[in-house]
Formats: sequence, C-alpha cells, structure tokens
Amino acid sequence: MNQVMMTKIYPRTGDKQTVYLNAVINDTQIEVGDYTIYNDFVADPLLFEKNNVLYHYPIHREKLIIGKFCSIACGTKFLFNCANHTLKSLSTYTFPLFYEEWELKKSNITTAWDNKGDIVIGNDVWIGYEAVIMAGVHIGDGAIIAARAVVTKDVPPYTIVGGTPAKEIRKRFDAEVIQQLLKLKWWDWSADKIRKCLPYIAERKMDELFTIKKDRL
Repeated sequence: MNQVMMTKIYPRTGDKQTVYLNAVINDTQIEVGDYTIYNDFVADPLLFEKNNVLYHYPIHREKLIIGKFCSIACGTKFLFNCANHTLKSLSTYTFPLFYEEWELKKSNITTAWDNKGDIVIGNDVWIGYEAVIMAGVHIGDGAIIAARAVVTKDVPPYTIVGGTPAKEIRKRFDAEVIQQLLKLKWWDWSADKIRKCLPYIAERKMDELFTIKKDRL
C-alpha cells in the first residue's frame, strides 16, 4: 500500500468523534490508507488500537491492513488469531497457553489457537456499527458490511453482506460496472483530481471518469 501518513487527526472542525485513522495509529503491524475515517460516539476514537483491534499480540506478527477512503463505524471490532481456540485438538481448552501449569514447552504456545492470517480491508469499504471482522478475512474494494454483522469469510468487491455469520445480500452494481471501478481505482488519484471528479462519482458518470483518468493532475 502506498501510504502517506495523514498529519491532520480530525477531518471536521469541532468534531472530536471522527478521526483519520492513520494519523492515530502507532502499531507497526497496522497499516491504514489515506482519508480512512473512524467514528466513535461511545469511546475516544484516539484509542482505536486498544478498543477495536483485539487479541492482536506480537507473538504472531499478524497485520491489520485497511485501504484508502474507508468508513468505519462506531464499535467495529477486528478479532485476531489469539481469540481463536484450536479445533485441531479433542479439547478447546488452551493447555499450551498455560504451559507452566501443565508442564508443556513454552515454544508450543501458539498451538493453543488456529492461525488464520491477516485481516485485509480494501479501499472505499464501509463497515457498519458494531460489525465484527474475524481473523484471516479479506474484504474487497467497495464492499459494505452491515451493522452488527460478523464477518467470518472473505467478501468480494462491491458486495453488501450482513448477518451472523455474514452472508451476501446483493452486489452494489452489475458485473460490468464493478470491473470498471476496479480498473479505475479512483482512490489512488491525487486529492486534486478526486476533488475535480466528485460530481461524476456522485452521479455515476463512468465515461467522464475514465476520460479524466487520462489527465495528469
């Protein structure tokens, strides 16, 4: 991800509930693209790492990668691998975690849970209120995650999902438009170019967007 750290924390004057995430992230295992916002009206959004990125311990060095221009609603949680209990054993009890009590090797501590990998969120993704994203999930560009959905599987680009576990509700656009948007990648444009194109984005004027894409703004 080509990441430029935002220097401004709050996008709107007088609004302390909404932050540009990559301006408040310190953990090197969390990558957030430009203009991605997090809103929290319950807790301090500056505490996103502590309150929203859970079971994210250094032992795995797993990553949370979030693209550009994402909108993340209050209470969204990202649950990492250490929240899992292994399903490979006859018991779900985390014996390796308590290696001293059970006289086990400390080096085998990670066998207490199943490692499903990083969480990767694409660009222009909207994650609704109190949604939960589980370890190993990849969410495609332009997807929408409904409020309080529990996402356990990958979500294709420009797909709306909801429920527990989250299932596809519908595609946002037809297949042709989706492919055009994935080719366009407007989120990689300069701020000036995006600003010029906002009317076309709002009005779904794809031809105009592809014409302007060729401009060197």
